[in-house]
Amino acid sequence: GFGDFGIRSNFGAMSVLPILERRVVKLNKLTSLLPKPVEALPRVDHLCAHLKVCAKSSYLRTGESIHAHLIIRNQSSRAEDAWQITSLINLYMKCGKTVRAHKLFDSMPERSVVSWCSLMKGYQDSGFDFEVLKLFKSMVFSGESQPNEFVATIVFKSCSNSGRIEEGKQCHGCFLKHGLMSHEYVRNTLLYMYSSCSGTREAIKILDDLPCCDLLAFNSALSGYLEHGALDEGLDVLRRMAEEDLVWDDFTCMSSLKLCSSLRDLELARQIHSRMVRLGFDCHDDRVYNGTKTLNIVLNTSIMDAYFQNKSYEEALNLFAKMENKEVPPNEFTFAVLLNSTAELSLLRQGDLLHGLVVKSGFRNHVMVGNALVNMYAKSGSIEDAWKAFSGMAFRDIVTWNTMICGFSHHGLGTEALEAFEEMMSAGEFPNRITFIGVLQACSHMGFVEQGHYYFNHLMKQFGVEPDLQHYTCVVGLLSKAGLFEDAEYFMRTAPIGWDVVAWRALLNACYVRRNYSLGKKVAEYAIEMHPNDSGIYILLSNIHAKSKEWDGVARVRSLMKERRVKKEPGVSWIGIRNKTHVFLSEDNQHAEIVLIYAKVKEVLAKIRPLGYAPDVAGAYHDVDEEQRENNLSYHSEKLAVAYGLMKTPEKSPLYVTKNVRICDDCHSAIKLISRLSDRLIVVRDSNRFHHFQDGHCSCCDYW
Repeated sequence: GFGDFGIRSNFGAMSVLPILERRVVKLNKLTSLLPKPVEALPRVDHLCAHLKVCAKSSYLRTGESIHAHLIIRNQSSRAEDAWQITSLINLYMKCGKTVRAHKLFDSMPERSVVSWCSLMKGYQDSGFDFEVLKLFKSMVFSGESQPNEFVATIVFKSCSNSGRIEEGKQCHGCFLKHGLMSHEYVRNTLLYMYSSCSGTREAIKILDDLPCCDLLAFNSALSGYLEHGALDEGLDVLRRMAEEDLVWDDFTCMSSLKLCSSLRDLELARQIHSRMVRLGFDCHDDRVYNGTKTLNIVLNTSIMDAYFQNKSYEEALNLFAKMENKEVPPNEFTFAVLLNSTAELSLLRQGDLLHGLVVKSGFRNHVMVGNALVNMYAKSGSIEDAWKAFSGMAFRDIVTWNTMICGFSHHGLGTEALEAFEEMMSAGEFPNRITFIGVLQACSHMGFVEQGHYYFNHLMKQFGVEPDLQHYTCVVGLLSKAGLFEDAEYFMRTAPIGWDVVAWRALLNACYVRRNYSLGKKVAEYAIEMHPNDSGIYILLSNIHAKSKEWDGVARVRSLMKERRVKKEPGVSWIGIRNKTHVFLSEDNQHAEIVLIYAKVKEVLAKIRPLGYAPDVAGAYHDVDEEQRENNLSYHSEKLAVAYGLMKTPEKSPLYVTKNVRICDDCHSAIKLISRLSDRLIVVRDSNRFHHFQDGHCSCCDYW
């Protein structure tokens, strides 16, 4: 046993010790660290220096051997051994062994502020910000050590990372009492916390109260406001920076350009560009990025994030390819932007590859990256992998829970979304406005009217969440999709809010699906008057007329669209095959293999006719013959994408297709039967939700 080493009894339960015992047996092999004879053992300060090197380079096995050596010398459990124990904690944290590090920390007879700080920093670097705050609370209540400026910086940063502004305010008061706010880097971290978490003017008030502000203080406030999306406050900080006439650095320039991008203010961007030129930055012909000689991760990630904010997701991914070629290593922020860009494009294969890079780079345990992984898998069609990524996260923040709840909801898994909501409440996390959007959408997809009313009328008030337009729109969808049109009309008349086009489209779509065509025509005429440039309303009204065989009405809608120059958004679908994305338009003839694809569509449609498929020509144009109407339906973009997937992927493997608009009734019916014919899971993401087609059924139960 370990009694021979003189170890305290409460240390014997540690999971690390069996490993260390094996290391002790192999000490004779460690000639580089333990020179013979044993009497000439290295000094403790030399071993601590070795541990520091091991931590920096993630040399876990060597570090474990040093730990074993310290056990032999009885120098890892006494009060006077705090230095080496803290070095071991740092080693295990840097190598991802958080449980082992925490057990070592718990075994210490006396703990200094350095020990507390080391464990907190380790948890923070691993993305476990909530654990940092728990540790700080324990430190304060234990009275063992007084916090210093390093502790304050770590705690404020964890409050920022996890969005815990209330805890941050409490910590602010605590550090004020300890006189730590005079430290420059503590103030800067505080500024970032207030600006990134609340988006209010708290950070500006702090700037106003400072006797003098340096560049780092302004950078912290500006970066935080950008992170929160508080653009007006960010612009105010930028003006103050200009008034102070400070010399900007790379970070200031990139943050300023990102602000211009978010504001879509070209004139301001030109002014900043001019200032950069005056300050000697290498940028010409408005090509700031291409003219930058020294590529760094902050610059690259800032530009990638600007692409993401402007919905230029492919450009963000292309920039990452350039980064790899120039050997610019990504950080956790880079991976978050990349994964979220991949999510918006529904590129599951590329997302899988990024997941591998995340693990290889050691960022898997960062909450921000974990959240992006859950989002990527959910939006790319694999809700099972999203759940695995969620379940694998040791610590979760409100964003984690919201992403999973909204993911379940988007896939039509209302029961699972509400169960995740209950689990979140049990975990002590308070819901916010995004949470309730996901919950109400889940109720809408499932037709849970009474539950939806309870969440909207009672639970939101209980948690102090003021309903906004999105919540009201969810209730409109909930009522109308359930066929409760009178309730939906009354709700819209009496709600204290101005309705946008999304709400009217939700009601109109429900009228179409539920075949309440008379109400649908009234709603559409009113909505067109209020929103004359929205093509979606015209298309839904035209479809309602077509279903009612009111061809004059169809012609009037077409004529009105032509007169007002309103163009129908073309249907576009895409599918990822290996490392390439294939894009299809309806009746596409641009693809290199289009002849074979058309033949595959014709073959598949012929095979599903005996299974019950009948082309839905009722809503098609009446001014062409039936054969032409069937042909028009046959080559919709989602059918082309599915056919290509059947051609190019192994039998029975799943297909993931994305469409930019709502899937049509005919394609929905056809793909249900194609899934049965091919014995495949076919996942289609349209503008409303995900449809999981399998064995002739759809997860939406035709309720979409």
